[in-house]
Amino acid sequence: MARSGSLSEFERRLVTQRREDDRLDREQRRQDKDREKDQQQEQAETRQREAEEKTAAVQEQIKILEEVLTGILPRPALTFERLMATPKLSPFDPGQLGQVMAAPDWSEFAPVPPHGLSRLLRRRHQRELAQARAGLAAAEAAHKQREAQRRQALAVAKASYDSKLTSERARAARRNAYVAARQSAFAAGRADAVEWFAGCLLKASRYPDGFPREHQVSYQAQDRDVTVDAELPPVSVVPSARAYRYVQARDVIEPVPRQDGEISQRYDRLVCCVALRTLHEIFTATPPEVVATVTFRGRVTTVDAATGKPSRAQLVSVSAVRPVFGDLVLAAVDPQACVARLNALASAG
Repeated sequence: MARSGSLSEFERRLVTQRREDDRLDREQRRQDKDREKDQQQEQAETRQREAEEKTAAVQEQIKILEEVLTGILPRPALTFERLMATPKLSPFDPGQLGQVMAAPDWSEFAPVPPHGLSRLLRRRHQRELAQARAGLAAAEAAHKQREAQRRQALAVAKASYDSKLTSERARAARRNAYVAARQSAFAAGRADAVEWFAGCLLKASRYPDGFPREHQVSYQAQDRDVTVDAELPPVSVVPSARAYRYVQARDVIEPVPRQDGEISQRYDRLVCCVALRTLHEIFTATPPEVVATVTFRGRVTTVDAATGKPSRAQLVSVSAVRPVFGDLVLAAVDPQACVARLNALASAG
C-alpha cells in the first residue's frame, strides 16, 4: 500500500510537471509569436519608409525639372570679368617647419647641489657638473644641426611654393590677356569672339545631372543674330514613376506609374523651358549693340526604330528679338504658350 501511495504521489508530481511544461511551452510560443509580429511590423515600417524616401526623391526630381527656367532667373549674368582668372594658391603655410625648436636649457642637465660639505660629495658633484656640461654641449650641437636642417627644409618648401605661385600667376596672366583680347573683339562684333563668349555662357549654365552639354553657336554680325543648336535631354529625364508604394502582402516596393500623357506634357514643357532659358541667358549677358536676335534650335538623339541607327530629331525652334523678349515676365509665363507666341511673332515679322 505504501508503494502504491508513493507511485500515486509520483504520478501527481509528473502531471504537475507536465502542466508546468505545457504552460511554459505555450508562453514561449506566445513570446515567439509576439516577437515575430514585432519583427514583421518593424520590417513593414522600414519598407514603408523606403517607399516614402523613393517617392520624395522622385518628387525632388520633378521639382528640379520644373525650375529649370525659373530657378536661374535670379542668378547674375556672366561677365568677362568673371571669366578672368586669379591665382588659386593659398598663402604659404610652413607648418611645423615654421616652428623654431626650443634650445637646450641648463636646468634640464644641472645636477642637484650636494647637501653636505664632505670632500666625497663635492668631488661627486664636480663629476656630475662635468657630465652635465658635456651633455648640454652635445644637446646644443644636435639642436644646432636640427635647426640648420629645418631652415634648409623651410627654404626648399618656400622656394617650391614661390615657383608654383609664379607659374600660377603667369597662367592667370595669360588667361586674362586672352579674355581681354576676346572682350575687345566681342565689343567690335567679331563673330569668333561673340561665339566664344556665348559658348562660355552655355558651359557655365548649371543644368541638372543627366542633361547633355553639347551645343554649337553661330553669329551673324550683319544681323547681330546668335543661333544656338543644342542637344536636349531624352524623354527619360522625366521620371516614369509618380511615386512608390509598399505592398505588405508581397513585401515589395513597387512604382506607381506616371501616365504617358503626363510624361509627354512635362517633357514638352521642359524642352520649352530650356529654349527660353538659353535665350534669357544670352540676352542678359550681351549688350544690344552686339546681339539683337537669339535663335534656339533643340534636337534630341534617338534610335530610329526602322533602321536601328541614331537619329537627331529637332523638337523646338524659337527666335526672339531683344525688345520683345525683354517684355516677357519669364517667372510667370506658360513656357509652351510663350514659345508659340514668339514663333508666331517671328513668322509675322
